[in-house]
Amino acid sequence: MELPDVQSEKDARNIYIDKVGVSDIIYPIVVLDKTNSYQNTVGKINMYVDLPKDFRGTHMSRFVEVLNAHMGKMTIQNMEKILDDMKSKLNAEVSHLEVEFDYFVMRQAPVSKISSYTPYRAKFISKKDKTFDFILEVIVPVHTLCPCSKEISDRGAHNQRAKADISVRMNKIVWIEDLIDVAENSASAPLFTLLKREDEKYVTESAYDNPKFVEDIVRDISLKLEKDERITWYNIRVTSYESIHPHNAYACHDQWKEFVK
Repeated sequence: MELPDVQSEKDARNIYIDKVGVSDIIYPIVVLDKTNSYQNTVGKINMYVDLPKDFRGTHMSRFVEVLNAHMGKMTIQNMEKILDDMKSKLNAEVSHLEVEFDYFVMRQAPVSKISSYTPYRAKFISKKDKTFDFILEVIVPVHTLCPCSKEISDRGAHNQRAKADISVRMNKIVWIEDLIDVAENSASAPLFTLLKREDEKYVTESAYDNPKFVEDIVRDISLKLEKDERITWYNIRVTSYESIHPHNAYACHDQWKEFVK
């Protein structure tokens, strides 16, 4: 007996839906790694297509079928193929694929040189209609020390963890590690998973010698990205989790590079 296909029933309400699909799929993925060629991790995946006004619903199972067919390989080229397959399999004009995941980089402590993995959060945001659009987003934890506190205090200055959230469009590959380096080199100091006493002394003193407001970090990151010819657009958000306030400090900058003279 053939089962009824309720999703394909006609709908008379005459309303086009921009995105339908599945969200928060937890799935093993493989991403490119600048040092080790590739890295296995776990992604949280959203997959959407548009839905014509005369269709009642979409076929949710087909999204996971497309994902399974590509075995979790997430590169710029392969993501475009996934988007094309979504459009074809679901008879859509527009497809969206978003993949968020933890990314690990081996870092050496500054003095002892002891190695440990530092975790970062990355996201691939892609869309395919007539053209393909891809955004790389990387969230980098960093250390900030307040310039004002340093200037007015007789003993020390308040300092805290912060995060730099950088999104870019590109015309050539920009590695996750590239954006991590930009963010860490623009902060008061980077963060490390493992530090010995001599490393802790070095990091805290380095931060004290390099105080930064969130505004400073945004501007310093912007200057570095502006010089990178691979990057066609960028957005920067920096949040400092203030240690002496119950609120955070925040700064943001969005720039279309071709508009800059």
